[in-house]
Amino acid sequence: MEKEMQIVRTENGSPFQFLMERKPPVRNRKTDMIKSQLRKNCSCSMRKLKRSIMDFLPVLRWLPKYNCKEYIWGDVMSGLVVGIILVPQAIAYSLLAGLKPIYSLYTSFFANIIYFLMGTSRHVSVGIFSLLSLMVGQVVDRELLLAGFDLNDDPQEAIYGRGHLNVTVYNVTLGSVSVECGKECYAIGVATALTFLAGVYQVLMGLFHLGFVSVYLSEPVLDGFATGASVTILTAQAKYLIGIKIPRAQGYGILITTWVNIFRNIAQANLCDVITSTICMAVLVAAKELGDRYKHRLKVPLPTELVVIVVATLVSHYMRLNEVYASSVSGAIPTGFIPPRVPDFSLMQRVAVDALPLAIVGFAFTISLSEMFAKKYAYTVRANQEMFAIGFCNIIPAFFHCFATSAALAKSLVKSSTGCQTQVSSIVSAVVVLLVLLFFAPLFYNLQKCVLACIIIVSLRGALRKFKDIPRRYRLDKIDALVWCVTVLASALVSTEMGLLVGVVFSMLCIVGRTQLPHAALLGQIGNTVFYEDDEEYKNLLTVPKVKIFRFEAPLYYANKDFFLKCLHKRTGLDPAVEIAKRKKAKRKGQRSLEKGPGQGEETPCLILKQNDLQAVIIDCSAILFVDTAGVSTLKDTHRDHQELQVTVLLACCNPSVIDSLERGGYLGVENKNMHELLFHSIHSAIQFVREKEALADVSDV
Repeated sequence: MEKEMQIVRTENGSPFQFLMERKPPVRNRKTDMIKSQLRKNCSCSMRKLKRSIMDFLPVLRWLPKYNCKEYIWGDVMSGLVVGIILVPQAIAYSLLAGLKPIYSLYTSFFANIIYFLMGTSRHVSVGIFSLLSLMVGQVVDRELLLAGFDLNDDPQEAIYGRGHLNVTVYNVTLGSVSVECGKECYAIGVATALTFLAGVYQVLMGLFHLGFVSVYLSEPVLDGFATGASVTILTAQAKYLIGIKIPRAQGYGILITTWVNIFRNIAQANLCDVITSTICMAVLVAAKELGDRYKHRLKVPLPTELVVIVVATLVSHYMRLNEVYASSVSGAIPTGFIPPRVPDFSLMQRVAVDALPLAIVGFAFTISLSEMFAKKYAYTVRANQEMFAIGFCNIIPAFFHCFATSAALAKSLVKSSTGCQTQVSSIVSAVVVLLVLLFFAPLFYNLQKCVLACIIIVSLRGALRKFKDIPRRYRLDKIDALVWCVTVLASALVSTEMGLLVGVVFSMLCIVGRTQLPHAALLGQIGNTVFYEDDEEYKNLLTVPKVKIFRFEAPLYYANKDFFLKCLHKRTGLDPAVEIAKRKKAKRKGQRSLEKGPGQGEETPCLILKQNDLQAVIIDCSAILFVDTAGVSTLKDTHRDHQELQVTVLLACCNPSVIDSLERGGYLGVENKNMHELLFHSIHSAIQFVREKEALADVSDV
């Protein structure tokens, strides 16, 4: 549409004219755009090299400007508090991952250092995350079972040794894995291969700017996934609470299988573990509730988990709970670091598919938390760099016997609430973990597993409390509430990874469903104004004589074109195909009555169909975002069918995209010569056109 004269009448009836002219489209040659991008990205200079290095390592930008007097106290305090919380959580989450506690401590140490160098968020705490630990543990258990290992928690007595890992040797050979590699060695091999691949996926997503994938992980999907996974985590830890040994369930339906096995073996519960779990749960829950109630008065959160672990370890050691009551304990945790090892590439082939959801969940939670804190504290983060940071937080530690990490909400909230200013606090947390690794790790030998299970379950309070929000979600948006419930059920009852996939697919189907079955309405005039609204939603609207104004609140495309026609015919009360058939039938009856003779001719007027009172149908296109070729064909057929009945179809409030589609589809005639008779910039101008056309017709009849 190059030029168009638009006439608008004011309320007093006086017309005024204005000229609207579309800007010519800017056509950029693809080759020129590609050359420009290559010139921009492939050119090399010292200035660009320096900028690239600083972009890759953001610490080089902000650390030289670090205000020591202003920031150091808050960073040290938050780092100490997070480190104190991190140690017991790291030991506890090793149960979820199916690995020894030492590997969890390694993961927490390296992740904090790498994110300090590469992260752009000042407040995010990167480390072990319960959902990722669960996903890693499920893959580790599956691969151990396929390799022929026994999934029993304590397969044999551990070999006591201060500086060596306790492994049980199995005579197995798989790929490049040595025959001397036992269950523990094979488990960490699977975990590191999985973690390395997840990190590679995340870096590739950053290189190809695939951060948009996280857009499809909506808030109901992520919340539902976290809640469903929390139910699975609780189920996995229930056996430790009561001290029974049951086989680890594999495949789909782990939740139901595990609970069935728990109730079948409930008679074997260890009384010592039950009493310990009851006491620990009571103390932890009470401390958390008090902390939530008086958090505004407390400068730092209570280190309840650390206190519980220290006290429980001392009680277990001096009362010899493992020897006397057969209570399951953590076992020996060596000091120092194990020599690095390249992740096993033969195992990567087995876990390549499993690493993809792990990568997506990890970067989705990291980016969402980074943006949340950036918005709260008024600074910016670079989403692409965050993907690089979290990717290398998985790739590099995979060489040092670590497993998957991401940003964790609970620790990030603690970090921000205790005065954190920069990522220097991550270095302080890493130092705390390092002290445990070098000196204090063996002291946790007698720590009962039921205590660790209590810490994990209490940490799920926030996610499990979201079940109480279902009525509120339903009141806010029924579709979002349904997406949340479906994701929770799929994550808990089917499997964690499948739950995420089901949630994303179901969420997208809901969006498609909304466009396939959108709201459609007839509009009425608001008093003596130029505005029109839905006559089903508002009272006291005026109907426009001989004109129907129809609004369709969705894009018009191949999937909803039939629904569009159905709604249009139902709302306007006119189906052109049916009306044309009736008129043809009436015409045939009229001809037959004339052939019978003059005596029966007086019946003819009754058989001829009366002229329809409807003169025009105005389609309000303000809510139609786009029209595809099927939609244009539908509009053309609608215009042609109504024209046969001498009913005019006009389009109002079309956006430029819709107008372009109509032009390309030939809806506006040859060289758009009929544009001024078919398209209008407002509903009121279309109605004025109908009235003027009616007035001219009346004058010509006279």
